[in-house]
Amino acid sequence: MHTTLVSAYGLAARLSDDAWVVCDCRHDLADTDAGHRAYAESHIPGARFVHLDQDLSAPMTGRNGRHPLPDPERFAGRMGELGIGNGSQVVAYDASGGFCAARLWWMLRWLGHEAVAVLDGGWNAWRKAGSPTTEAVPDIKSARFVRGGSLVHAVTAGEIARDLGTWQRRLLDARSPDRYRGENETLDPVAGHIPGAVNRFFKLNLDEAGGFKPPAALRQDFEAMLGAVAPSEVVHYCGSGVTACHNLLAMEIAGLTGSCLYPGSWSEWCADPSRPVAKG
Repeated sequence: MHTTLVSAYGLAARLSDDAWVVCDCRHDLADTDAGHRAYAESHIPGARFVHLDQDLSAPMTGRNGRHPLPDPERFAGRMGELGIGNGSQVVAYDASGGFCAARLWWMLRWLGHEAVAVLDGGWNAWRKAGSPTTEAVPDIKSARFVRGGSLVHAVTAGEIARDLGTWQRRLLDARSPDRYRGENETLDPVAGHIPGAVNRFFKLNLDEAGGFKPPAALRQDFEAMLGAVAPSEVVHYCGSGVTACHNLLAMEIAGLTGSCLYPGSWSEWCADPSRPVAKG
């Protein structure tokens, strides 16, 4: 069972295994149809396309963030439609360092599915390895996916607001340093970060080739930031609960298990003008 990462070579060896389900999660926040166009042009054989907005998010209300979590039962049904069953080994990939793939990884664990991993290095690693690609859309046979007990922890805006200033939790912000500081904000109407949060840009989890750093290096990075704070007291957030999953995955790879996600993230937090905002 693969529960964090799988290599391009490891996936290539299992392409003919019906128990393995590959999901193409490529996405561009600035061009939401770009991922589907890329999939139509070329993808890993057998991969089915999973859209961040349509499959991994619920409708926005203006107060629940840009990528709110869908109803878990509806999401489980959608996974079954994509051919994912409780016995499936799921592998997710994208072309952006793994942040969208990590969202699917976290959400399947949210439904209690442990056998899900991210393709290390994503689409670029797959191509670099000379592995096969295709334009053919697979004939998907639906499967029965039964929701189990969650393997992850999600926290709400109310819980974070309650704990602000008490040091009950360590908030890690996965956005770029400039957006964390309140500069160059182009996605959300309010700039800044949640008071007390520390910046951990998700791209720092990657090496020069675009794959995840080794577990020991990731552990050293996070332990330097967390000090004596236990992983279970860490809450990850970003702009909309997507790149934060990348930091959470990185901590799991590092053996620092049990950290939490604030799915609504900054886009939900800043939608309520009564919530405090920090800059700098």
